[in-house]
Amino acid sequence: MRAEAAKHELLEFLLHARRDGRRILGYGAAAKGNTLLNYAGIRADLLPAVADRASSKQGKMLPGSHIPVISPEQLAIEEAEALLVLPWNLIDEISHQLADIELVTAIPELRRMRPINEL
Repeated sequence: MRAEAAKHELLEFLLHARRDGRRILGYGAAAKGNTLLNYAGIRADLLPAVADRASSKQGKMLPGSHIPVISPEQLAIEEAEALLVLPWNLIDEISHQLADIELVTAIPELRRMRPINEL
């Protein structure tokens, strides 16, 4: 089952990152990404925050996972080593906005993109 495989790949990635001391944050508080986080049982211990450009979402928590939603400006302060892009269908657009950090998507399978400035 593809959904189960995606869930396990994402959990494995986040658990390894935490074990290695890497700080991974999320980007894009989209409903589809929140569904994935809840399906995988991901909480703030594995993904401490999700940044979103919509001011209406900032300062709130994602439903179910209770992961805080922060602004993109706050994201810069948080010093993440990689971002889990939750609206995976927007990865190309987001990769141009956030060219200096590793981006990760979990759907359809786990994919890691090096920062554009390293290519």
